Amino acid sequence: MTDSVTRAFKAALYASDDTSLDTGAALLAADLASVREARARGAEFVTQTWRRGWQPADVVRMVRRELSEEHARLAAGLILDETRRYLDGLPARWDDQLAALPARGEPSDRFLHATALLELYRLLLRLPGIEPVGPVPGAPAHLPPPSSHEPRMLTRIRALLAKAEGTDFPEEAEALTAKAQELMARHSVDEALLAHREHSAETPAACRIGVDAPYETAKAILLDAVATANRCRAVWNESFGFSTVVGFAPDLEMAEVLYTSLLVQGTAAMAKAEAAQRSGGRRRTKTFRQSFLMAYAHRVGERLASASDQVTAEDSSLLPVLAAREVAVTGAVDEMFPSTQRTRVRGVDDAAGWEHGRAAADRARVQGGSGAS
Repeated sequence: MTDSVTRAFKAALYASDDTSLDTGAALLAADLASVREARARGAEFVTQTWRRGWQPADVVRMVRRELSEEHARLAAGLILDETRRYLDGLPARWDDQLAALPARGEPSDRFLHATALLELYRLLLRLPGIEPVGPVPGAPAHLPPPSSHEPRMLTRIRALLAKAEGTDFPEEAEALTAKAQELMARHSVDEALLAHREHSAETPAACRIGVDAPYETAKAILLDAVATANRCRAVWNESFGFSTVVGFAPDLEMAEVLYTSLLVQGTAAMAKAEAAQRSGGRRRTKTFRQSFLMAYAHRVGERLASASDQVTAEDSSLLPVLAAREVAVTGAVDEMFPSTQRTRVRGVDDAAGWEHGRAAADRARVQGGSGAS
């Protein structure tokens, strides 16, 4: 590493004031070769985040929260360059995360580029260790790599939920979401029975799902409800903007798909409810939206639990198998998170928002099974 890069890093990366940052950026910007060398050093900072438990989506999420979209595009380029060197493949779920990264980008101005690099590196250095949810790139995998082909059932579920999100007719959305939830519940039971018959050594896995502002408390509660109904557990990290969901692999996929769809449906329903309120001459604020989404999450949770119970009640012989998996998931959560705390929910004080939110949850109709109301 050249002397100018060494001095720039020493000046900027371990100090928090802007003066030190400007000094480091000026040292790099004085020579184009120094900027290029500093950019090439990005892989080292990215690799360190993997070793501390972070994954591509987590890193970009934090960069967006703490810096800017411009820095997120710069981080995306560094991540893509760093992950190309793993010839033996990447851990499960990483390919999807890489595909979802923002388009790479770098400032054209030399000083701005140097400044952005140093700001990004300083943030990456300060990211703390978090609970790992899978192996780091390059580490030997204990499980066979996932199939590149999505199970036919999951493909069908995604199609049903996509139609539910796209329709303007509440009754059609109800029927589509209900069918999707029924298929999810039955697929989970089938997977559990298959694993039991084959004496599978499969153990619970984990993934992280972003829970972004605004109204992140309501979104975290919705994700918790979806996770619980799909025999998973969710632990919310408010500071970093994600929940860690623990469960068996098929259930994790279902939980993520359903949460994403219900969030889309709930947000669309909230916008329609606000429009109706405004057309009636009533101006609504953040409290309306917060109350709406909290009520939506609460009611969805009730209905998901009912749907899940209905499927398992059809065959009492399922209970020991499902109970064993629940014990395994709970044990995995306790091991990953030995210290958790409950959060008191506040800010639900708009009656109209609450009523509209519960009504929207009823229209989403998550209860499965024939003849469900």
